[in-house]
Amino acid sequence: MQEELIIIPIVMGTLFIGLPWLIFHYVTKWKTAATITNEDENLLEELHHMARRLDDRMETIERIMAADNPDWRQSALPDANPAPTLDNFDELLKKERHPS
Repeated sequence: MQEELIIIPIVMGTLFIGLPWLIFHYVTKWKTAATITNEDENLLEELHHMARRLDDRMETIERIMAADNPDWRQSALPDANPAPTLDNFDELLKKERHPS
C-alpha cells in the first residue's frame, strides 16, 4: 500500500512535469540549431562575392578566347563519342578494353 502511494506522485510528476520539460527543451535546441549565425552569414557573403568574381573572370577569358579564335568552343569539345546503347554496348566495351 505504501509503495503505491509513492509511485503515483512519481508517475504524475514524470507525465506532467518531466515529459513537457523534455519536449520543450529539445524544441528550443532545434530552433537555435536551425538558425544561421553571423559568422555563417559572413562566410556565405564572402563565398558569393568570390563566386561572382570567378564568374566575371571566366566571362573575360571566354571573350578573349573568342576574339582570338572564334571556333575555340568547337575545338575544346571532345570527340563525339556515341552514347552507349544496347546495340553498340559490346563495341564500346571492346574499345575501352583495347584502345587502338
